[in-house]
Amino acid sequence: MTRFAATFAKPRPALVTFITAGDGDTAANLDALVAGGADVIELGMPFTDPMADGPAIQAANLRSLAKGTTTADTFAMAAAFRKRHPDTPLVLMGYANPMTIRGADWFAAECAKAGVDGVICVDIPSEEDAEIGPALRAAGVDLIRLATPTTDAARLPDVLNGAGGFLYYVSVAGITGLQQAAQASIEDAVARLKAATDLPVAVGFGVRTPEQAAQIAKVADGVVVGSAFIDIIAEHGDAAAPHVEAFTRTLADAIHGAKEIAA
Repeated sequence: MTRFAATFAKPRPALVTFITAGDGDTAANLDALVAGGADVIELGMPFTDPMADGPAIQAANLRSLAKGTTTADTFAMAAAFRKRHPDTPLVLMGYANPMTIRGADWFAAECAKAGVDGVICVDIPSEEDAEIGPALRAAGVDLIRLATPTTDAARLPDVLNGAGGFLYYVSVAGITGLQQAAQASIEDAVARLKAATDLPVAVGFGVRTPEQAAQIAKVADGVVVGSAFIDIIAEHGDAAAPHVEAFTRTLADAIHGAKEIAA
């Protein structure tokens, strides 16, 4: 059983968290996420033009790059995390350039070597799967696809073809961190997606509070929170870890208990 399968087999929704590699004390923050109850962790690969991200994550990318963080550094952080936390799924999230500049086979091999479970590449659509998908799957790394409010019934099969790990539903047609979709629209979208795939469905973009997360967790298999963590790291810098852990725990408690409350 893969780490993703084991995580989503638990009788509760999953908390999926995001931080940017090289922003603050990454190792300490990753450990804090696990200690606080995160079920899956996305580690952002710093990039100069993170087009899907709002101001908070854009700033995190710039802070990381200003420190000189490289792709090799990101893989080193991932490998060290895997040694410390053998059971927590780890996802690299980022953009095509750092993932393909040395070739998809190289990137996939590095992911496998570092113990990375999945990859989210924001700007390689399913129609261009050949750019990275076959190499990742051959290396045993799941390619996690994004569905959005504009992913219609005609395109959804293409999005799901070759997808693995879980399906990430981007709940707003916009960038990270700035707005949240109405609960009713999320419920309708999750129902539609779950009718089309056996993959777990995790919902993200605009989720900032335990209350918002708990509402979404009543219908989704997972809830993704990113910008709120980035804000904590921006405020506290290298001393952010205790604050990251405390916030993670509030989210985990809300999400893990959401379906029990709904029942």
